[in-house]
Amino acid sequence: MAGANIPSSGVWKLYQPYWKRTNLLQLGVVALLCSASYFLGICHHGGVSASFNSTVFSAVSCDRNPPATTITGGAGMLDFAVHHGADQSSAGFPAVREFPACDVKYSEYTPCEDRTRSLRFDRKRLIYRERHCPEKGELLKCLIPAPPGYKNHFPWPASRETVWFANVPHKELTVGKAGQNWIRVDGDKFRFPGGGTMFPNGADTYIEDIDQLISLSDGSIRTAVDTGCGVASWGAYLLSRNVLTMSFAPKDSHEAQVQFALERGVPAMIGVLASIRLPYPSRAFDMAHCSRCLIQWHLYDGHYLMEIDRILRPGGYWILSGPPINWKQHWKGWNRTEEDLSEVQSAIESVARSLCWSKLKEKGDIAIWQKPVNHINCKANRKIIRSPQFCQSQDPDSAWYTKMETCIVPLPKVASPEETAGGALKRWPERLTAVPPRIASGRVVGVTAEMFLQDNELWKKRVGYYKKVISQLGQAGRYRNLLDMNANFGGFAAALIDDPLWVMNIVPTASQVNTLGSIYERGLIGTYQDWCEAMSTYPRTYDLLHADSVFTLYRDRCEMEDILLEMDRILRPEGTVIIRDDVDILVKIKSIANGMRWNSRLADHEDGPLQREKLLLVVKTYWTAPGPDRQ
Repeated sequence: MAGANIPSSGVWKLYQPYWKRTNLLQLGVVALLCSASYFLGICHHGGVSASFNSTVFSAVSCDRNPPATTITGGAGMLDFAVHHGADQSSAGFPAVREFPACDVKYSEYTPCEDRTRSLRFDRKRLIYRERHCPEKGELLKCLIPAPPGYKNHFPWPASRETVWFANVPHKELTVGKAGQNWIRVDGDKFRFPGGGTMFPNGADTYIEDIDQLISLSDGSIRTAVDTGCGVASWGAYLLSRNVLTMSFAPKDSHEAQVQFALERGVPAMIGVLASIRLPYPSRAFDMAHCSRCLIQWHLYDGHYLMEIDRILRPGGYWILSGPPINWKQHWKGWNRTEEDLSEVQSAIESVARSLCWSKLKEKGDIAIWQKPVNHINCKANRKIIRSPQFCQSQDPDSAWYTKMETCIVPLPKVASPEETAGGALKRWPERLTAVPPRIASGRVVGVTAEMFLQDNELWKKRVGYYKKVISQLGQAGRYRNLLDMNANFGGFAAALIDDPLWVMNIVPTASQVNTLGSIYERGLIGTYQDWCEAMSTYPRTYDLLHADSVFTLYRDRCEMEDILLEMDRILRPEGTVIIRDDVDILVKIKSIANGMRWNSRLADHEDGPLQREKLLLVVKTYWTAPGPDRQ
């Protein structure tokens, strides 16, 4: 009707008889149907997908306080309008609530590791340094500011050696570790020479010494965990050998060590071995490492080594350097007695034997043990070695506020002493795309090999689309630290494997299926997380957050704005967020985001505008706390 070629003078003649015998209600119905037909045609023949090819997320220089980041494309602002779904007129959005900036004293606030709150808890066995999150009434309803002078980080690999002083303004480590080659101040920058307490000549040299004892280059070792990691130089330099390390350390007197690691572009978390399990599944890591990490491995009946045993894969390695290893040479420098160090080493050796570990090598300052590939012989010798016994009740993969037990977590059963419990892993990089043994064996309930392979292909398609929508996602150096807030099988991370970045894969505690073990079997890393609580990381950790159906998953579990405020806390200025969810949920999220100094646009699904699932693309604007000369 809208396209009928009728002279204007003839329109009245055409409709006059009809008008005379039709009431207003009927005419209104006809007009409504015509309009619906017209707009349906637009949906079928229009859309925004064509304009996505030129999308650019622009990064503004942070050498000075710039205006807020904008999203541009082509000759002007990109049209992110959605052509199917909820009404986006102003009448469809709730009133915008503007969230204020928090006080500058919160610029490094870590809600679940807050020092003031931690003092309420038992100091025995470092329980006070575990996660202790604020109650609902204690949650901050403000935006965590970046410190004055904050700048965009250096691109990888330059960031491995250089960090802006203004981003982590702490000199404590440069004094306390001055003789150990950890870190030094160079004008407005920190420099990281790559040293450590037990490797003052550099992490590369130290890693080469380890490589002479066990192969780090044949693809059999891909995932590692560094306990008490310092500034994570060990993990930083292992990356060049395709070994991906989860580094963790407590928030303690060594101010900001994990924060330095993250600023360098190295995977790290705040964490501590105390009374609860580490937030990783069983059989996760190919290698565990402690370089003078100050963990009392010999105490509490070997409790802490039993937790390392739980997260080590069958045949995995534990590396220890520093006290008490090579104590005959170092005891005077360590200000310890020979008797004390000898007893400690004997106790560690005894715990390792009780776990059925075999000691492979001790050379110089490095000792290496290996976990058995199965527990056939270990179970048989429990008749001789009475303690510890095997755990009977707990799920081996349960690791969210799960108490440690003084027992050995049993490996999956095998048919022969030579068989690898749980299934042998392919070498890297084949293991990335191979069906994980947990899925192939049916241990992940409701998941088949076919579903896994289809998911792989799906995320290749989706990430390809993301790179069209956000062209800078395909540019080396723009993004380094990424977080997938609901990783499923790790397909998002796998699709980005050839880019110079890393992804922390989250399996939410609200998920019905625990897939984190399968993610590790692929050679990727991640952790458990309840998004009703804060993550164990510093503000400004990540360059990009990816949230696939997170808000649907947590609907009716906690407040949407609290999840968004936590996302803002851990996102760097000018960082990007990709939220994938139902359009009605995205509309609500956008109404909150508009009050958070975020620039956001709704965008269509990769399969077109008729899908209810949409994308909300966000850029966090650049802003900082005022400097000392400003109010």
